[in-house]
Amino acid sequence: MSLAYRLVRSTMTGVYNAFLKTPPVLEMAEFFPDAPQFTENWKDIRAEAMALCDEINAIPKFHELMPEQYQLSAFGEKEWRMFVLRAYDLDIEENMSKCPQLAALLRANPQIKSASFSFLAPGKQVPTHTGPFRGITRFYMGLQVPLLNNGEPGVTLTIADKPYRIANGESLLWDDTYPHSVRNDTDQWRIALLMDVFREQMPGPLTAFSNGIINLAKLSIRWRKVFPKDFA
Repeated sequence: MSLAYRLVRSTMTGVYNAFLKTPPVLEMAEFFPDAPQFTENWKDIRAEAMALCDEINAIPKFHELMPEQYQLSAFGEKEWRMFVLRAYDLDIEENMSKCPQLAALLRANPQIKSASFSFLAPGKQVPTHTGPFRGITRFYMGLQVPLLNNGEPGVTLTIADKPYRIANGESLLWDDTYPHSVRNDTDQWRIALLMDVFREQMPGPLTAFSNGIINLAKLSIRWRKVFPKDFA
């Protein structure tokens, strides 16, 4: 994973930017038409995520999976934990078995390259950063989003300087190579579903290149033994 991450970030971002001219936030119907399968079942997905909260300390912090993300994950000494079900086409068998509803949806959608429950601690801020490459798009769905006293969602996702407050069951699809950050202004954990969706409508060579990057990431995950359990 880290090898692919460094390779793409350092040498290939410009290649994508030369061919892809899409805005920060993308139309779900065009770029992820299967999104309703997840949004219509958000309560079932939420129930599976909530069931993990009793053992939240066993869920890895993000930088424990990707040490190169330490500055983001450990920023402000608040926790950002990730329960990963799929990582670059590799299904983590143990985690998939704990979330059968979501696992069934993922298996029916090979377009989804990675999927995780994101647990953001009370008061946690993830500073502005950018994703590694534009071969995927990022799907975000609120599952357990605490509210402010005025009734608004208490977590702000800022993408290209524009703030979004995504409530329970709401979703957004965006290009995470644009600068983005997140802030939890409440005293409760926020839980969201994050998925990396393979970008449709790319030129053929760029599609092939993106598949190559994903395959390289898979090799890196296996080589580094990021996940100690077997893959499905």
